[in-house]
Amino acid sequence: MKLVGRIVSTVALLVLASNAVASDKTQIERGKYLVNFGGCHDCHTPKIFGPEGPKLDETRLLSGSPAEQPLPPIDKKALQPGNWMLMGPDLTSFVGPWGVTRSANLTPDEQTGLGLWTEEHFLNTIKTGKHMGTGRPIMPPMFIELLGNLTLDDQKAIFAYLKSLPPIKNAVVQPIAPPDVK
Repeated sequence: MKLVGRIVSTVALLVLASNAVASDKTQIERGKYLVNFGGCHDCHTPKIFGPEGPKLDETRLLSGSPAEQPLPPIDKKALQPGNWMLMGPDLTSFVGPWGVTRSANLTPDEQTGLGLWTEEHFLNTIKTGKHMGTGRPIMPPMFIELLGNLTLDDQKAIFAYLKSLPPIKNAVVQPIAPPDVK
C-alpha cells in the first residue's frame, strides 16, 4: 500500500512539473509574441543594411546599441525641442532634445544586460519609468509608459521571454545629457 501511495505521489509531482514546464513555455512564447508585435527589435536589435534595406542582425537580437560603434557627428540643432530626432546608422542610437541615448541590452547577460534583474526589477521599471525601478529615468525614445498598459501577465511574459534569450555581452554606453553632447 505504501508503494502505491509513493507511486501516486510521484506521478502527481511529475504531472505538476510537466504542467509548470508547459506553462513556462507558453509564457515565454507569449512574451516573444509581444516583443515582436510591440516593435522592441526596432530599437533594441542592431541592423544590417542590404539592397532591401535594414534587416535584423540575428546574431545580436535585443542586445542594444553596439558599444563599439562610434556615433556619427551630431547636428546640435537636433537638441532643440521641436526639431527632428536623429537616429544612428544601425537604428539603435538616438539624438534629441534630451541628449543622446542608445538602446539597452535586453539579453540576460549578467554584466551588461538584464541577467541580474528580477521580475520585480522589471515590473518596477515599467511602473516607475526608472532603471531597475529606482535608478535613472528610462530615456526617449523608449515609451516605457506604454508597457504599463499591458496586463501584469503580459509584462511578466515579456520578462520571461527576455530571460530565455541567449546572453550577449554588450556594455551599452550610458545616456549623454544635452550639455555634454559634443
